[in-house]
Amino acid sequence: MDQPKVAGTAPQMEELESGNTYAWCSCGLSENQPWCNGAHKGSSFAPNVFKAEESKKAAMCTCKQSKNPPYCDGSHKNLPAE
Repeated sequence: MDQPKVAGTAPQMEELESGNTYAWCSCGLSENQPWCNGAHKGSSFAPNVFKAEESKKAAMCTCKQSKNPPYCDGSHKNLPAE
């Protein structure tokens, strides 16, 4: 698998808590989107692990095409029509 699976076509809003560590799914295979559940094992993908610097509601990317992962940058609007 060279490209991530598109897990969704819109961002998922999540409450992030300051100081908490999160693991965002980069492969698109997790059944716990947008978070990693280890489904990438055996692939070249790894989760994007980050610590929230502030408590806030954030738009998390689910299309896996964002140029600013783990956050949505609107890239889902450029996905080819199915």
